[in-house]
Order: sequence, then C-alpha cells, then structure tokens
Amino acid sequence: MFRWLIVIFIALLIINAFTPWFKKIGFGRLPGDLNFTLFGREFNLPVTTTIILSLVAAGVAKVL
Repeated sequence: MFRWLIVIFIALLIINAFTPWFKKIGFGRLPGDLNFTLFGREFNLPVTTTIILSLVAAGVAKVL
C-alpha cells in the first residue's frame, strides 16, 4: 500500500512538472477541457486531455 502511494505521488510530481510543456503544445485547451473562474481563482478540468493521455499510456504499456 505504501509503495503505491509513493508511485502515485511521483507520477503527480512528473505530471505537474510537464504541465507547462503540455500547455505549450495545446493540451489543456482542447474541446472538452473545462476552464472556469470561481471566487477569483482559475480552475481547470482537463477531461479531454486526460482521456488522450490515458490512451497514449495504454498504447505504450501494450507495446512494452
């Protein structure tokens, strides 16, 4: 259980590190990605981006 928490934490750090690069190439601004402002803070829910990245990860896992 503890090992999975570490893996998830590291994965979130990696995703957070690559977020600016993803935004430069267009991820996070795809149709279906929700961006809204609430109480003066910006929130985004990258639904379409998450689906695309999941499909890419599944494809890579299947090849390897």
